[in-house]
Amino acid sequence: MSAKTVLPAVAMTAVSMVLTLAVVVMWLGTAVPWPVALVVGLGIDGGWLATLAYERRLASQGDHNRTVTGVGWSFGILAAGVLVAHAATADHSAGAWLAVAWLPLAAKALWLVHGLWERTALTPVALDAIRGIQQEARDEAAVARARLRAEAATEETRLTAVTEAGARVARVQADTAQTLSRAWSTLETARQGEDTGRALTSVTARVTPGVTPRWELPVWGPTEPVAALPWETAPALTDEVLDTLVHEIRHSETPALSYREMAARFRAAGHSASEVRLRAAWKRVVA
Repeated sequence: MSAKTVLPAVAMTAVSMVLTLAVVVMWLGTAVPWPVALVVGLGIDGGWLATLAYERRLASQGDHNRTVTGVGWSFGILAAGVLVAHAATADHSAGAWLAVAWLPLAAKALWLVHGLWERTALTPVALDAIRGIQQEARDEAAVARARLRAEAATEETRLTAVTEAGARVARVQADTAQTLSRAWSTLETARQGEDTGRALTSVTARVTPGVTPRWELPVWGPTEPVAALPWETAPALTDEVLDTLVHEIRHSETPALSYREMAARFRAAGHSASEVRLRAAWKRVVA
């Protein structure tokens, strides 16, 4: 896996070093002897390569030195500056030389990317564990989705069954009401018929003297309220009168009556009082 990042960095480094050395020899070779230009070029490339090697050694030990990193970038900037200066003074193909002036900085950036990859690289065991955790999470999510879909389908089925049952009940009630309506209409027609009424009257008159001369249907509809019973319309007993009655009934026999016996005789005598008031009067008398 490291080859995916280290090979591009190595290739870019080699290209930038060769290009820097060639530019320095061609550019300075016209002003100074070519051995001097070669030494200058090798010095730039050597310093760049030496700082890179030291950075790689520190990285393999899990360490980092900002001074070494700064020196390395300084050599990269110097090499790029030489390429830019040569492109600026070139009589021909200045654009082409300027286009490749970024190669030393690009090589340095690739080594930076490789270093970041090394610091974040994981072992195969850790990667397998991560993949297992991710797969387990996906499995749990799939199971949860399937459970939710199943519960939703079950609830939909239940609601559909309840709705259909309600519709069947409504249809049965409607049919029953319609049947009752037809039966009632038939009875009403029979009652309204003059011949039928005379026939029913003639039959019931001989069996039951004094029956109504016309057969009537039972009332099916609003009814009038029944008149209140006499003891319900009578004024309620006061607490003093109620206490006196309870005391007299309780001590009407010896030994004194229990509450249940007293209440039975109280109501048998025609008196009226709520159970709450009667029990309260009993408690006041017994106290």
